[in-house]
Amino acid sequence: MSTISLGVAAGLPVFAESRLPNVIVGSSEADVSDSSSRATTPTGRLEFASALDAAEAIRKKQISSFELTEQTYQRIDEFNPQLNVFAYQLREDALARAKQADEVQARGKSLGVLHGVPIHVKESFAVAGHPCTWGISALKNSRAPVDSEVVKRLRDSGAVLIGATNVPVNLGDWQSYNEIYGTTNNPRDVKRTPGGSSGGSASALAAGIGYLSVGSDIGGSIRVPAHFCGIYGHKPTLDLVSLQGHSPGGQPEDPGFSTLLAVGGPLARSPEDLLAALRFLGGPADYTAKAWKWQLPPARHETLREFRVGYVLDDPYCPVTPETKAVLENTIRQLEKAGATLKQGWPAGVKIDELNRNYTFNLLAFMFSVEPREQQEAERKESAASGKDIPPGLASFADWQQQNFRRLRYRAQWQSYFDEVDVFLSPVAFTTAFAHDHSEPMDKRKIRTANGPRDYFDMLSWIAHASLTGCPATVAPVGSGEGGLPIGLQIMGPYWEDATPIVFAKLLAQVVGGFVAPPGYQG
Repeated sequence: MSTISLGVAAGLPVFAESRLPNVIVGSSEADVSDSSSRATTPTGRLEFASALDAAEAIRKKQISSFELTEQTYQRIDEFNPQLNVFAYQLREDALARAKQADEVQARGKSLGVLHGVPIHVKESFAVAGHPCTWGISALKNSRAPVDSEVVKRLRDSGAVLIGATNVPVNLGDWQSYNEIYGTTNNPRDVKRTPGGSSGGSASALAAGIGYLSVGSDIGGSIRVPAHFCGIYGHKPTLDLVSLQGHSPGGQPEDPGFSTLLAVGGPLARSPEDLLAALRFLGGPADYTAKAWKWQLPPARHETLREFRVGYVLDDPYCPVTPETKAVLENTIRQLEKAGATLKQGWPAGVKIDELNRNYTFNLLAFMFSVEPREQQEAERKESAASGKDIPPGLASFADWQQQNFRRLRYRAQWQSYFDEVDVFLSPVAFTTAFAHDHSEPMDKRKIRTANGPRDYFDMLSWIAHASLTGCPATVAPVGSGEGGLPIGLQIMGPYWEDATPIVFAKLLAQVVGGFVAPPGYQG
């Protein structure tokens, strides 16, 4: 079985050959003006504040950007040794940019919605002059020549980039470790994974280090870390956020082409931050910007009582652990009390095992397409010698196209379903964060649960329907299991309607709670 890159698979440049204005959050939509779901913070402290609250504190001169950035590095010095969340830091540059932000503010001006707020980004996004290794040892000395589009937009929002966070090799694991940067730990339990491949970002945010991050997701790489670390994460609609400069080595010739599955998106401690980030991260960045502009459609509703909610909390195809099911069932009970209209079951005609097979085919076919030619040739020879079924990467174009047509039919099927419901709820994964396991080969690993061992790649089962269809999906923390390990809920929304699942996550926090800081990180 080919190694699966769970973030965004390796880019072609290494292995084969008009920006939107900043939008002032809350100016015309009620979906972010209320701070009821933002992380609770002790009076006068900002470690676990939302990015928007940090920006407001700077705007009101309750703290300067320089002071907040210094405090963030103090937290890095205190907690990074036990967590190892950073691939590299940008102290000198970040402090200089923070000072510049304060000087701009002194002149009565603003750099953007996140003016002066310390943030970080997944190491797989190119930052000019710095490594973009994807955890690949051969790229240890790589230096990206220019910023990726995501980094450009983060800077244009006024944010202060403090560093880049750790990833697994080739973004291909639900753990975040490699020979260059070592192993990243979960702040809830350092013996456990924070998830992957955006694990460094999720671990840092959960520990109160930085206020926003951007990751990537093709196999749950935003959603699983958010679930494991107890924060919010959003997998946007396919191709909404540009992936220019998201390639091994950060090569500028990478066009940010559509992979038909992979996306980039924000992670945060509050859903309001996800929405604010999406407004400046989203929209075309290439030649298509000459023809069209993007504007985030408003959420379908503003109260839980108005929402029509479809849901599946368990399935024989990939059973969840009892503690996971109990927390999710409690969430449904709270939604029922809040007056939401509930509809249990998969959309009519959807067979989840068949959908997952289609997703796996498309994922593995894409993975094969960007492998080194020598690796492709080795797989061809192995397949010919084995006499087994042709693997997805070796299928004919006609066979691949038939699978692609099925993918598009699934999208159409789900879009019809979203005429009946507004959001669809499901688990993110069948279990909570598991213990570190770096054994090889990866596909032989087992995840220990109270109900016995599970196959490692069962982790793909619950994220497949949103990845395959390209629909947006927000992860929200809704409770915890044994040992206080977080349990998240996946909130899938209609294609292009990203605000709907994010605002639902915000409203959900009012009845089940939101982000809770891990013990020992309050400073």
